[in-house]
Amino acid sequence: MRFSRFLIPLVVFLAIGLLLAVGLKLNPREVPSPLINRLAPEFRLPRLLAENLEFATTDLRGQAWVLNVWASWCAACRTEHQLLHNLTAAGEVDVVGLNYKDEPMAAISWLGALGNPYRWIAVDSDGDVAIDWGVYGVPETFVIDANGIIRYKHIGPLDPDVLHRKILPLVRQLSQKTD
Repeated sequence: MRFSRFLIPLVVFLAIGLLLAVGLKLNPREVPSPLINRLAPEFRLPRLLAENLEFATTDLRGQAWVLNVWASWCAACRTEHQLLHNLTAAGEVDVVGLNYKDEPMAAISWLGALGNPYRWIAVDSDGDVAIDWGVYGVPETFVIDANGIIRYKHIGPLDPDVLHRKILPLVRQLSQKTD
């Protein structure tokens, strides 16, 4: 009886310590998406730079592509913008922008100042499409395969390591499957 009085608090203390130790090793940027390996939510939205035209997810069925969610009011989007230019310049994948809850003229001005790395830009003015895609905030980047399946999601601004270690190799792998 006397022994169990000390054993129970010791076990509880060790269990809490173990949970804290495991939690410290987790990356807070890696929020698992329930959409990975599932069909990407379809949308059809107006295009930013082409009045009276639309972009739909089905427009790229049959090839791998990248969706980047961004806004002109997003400071982190500015940080990753040059990497998106690099990704486009590599010529290995189409990059589509999803302009999130932004003023069209502000977005156009922003692209005028920084350049446009996107093949198409869909306008999600009310944010409903981003919600369907499970977007937590901007920027976020998705890699979609030729069948319309989301294969990767990156939360936050892209960095060279993510681009060269994860996104480009995945795009190359997915492109080989469609050749």
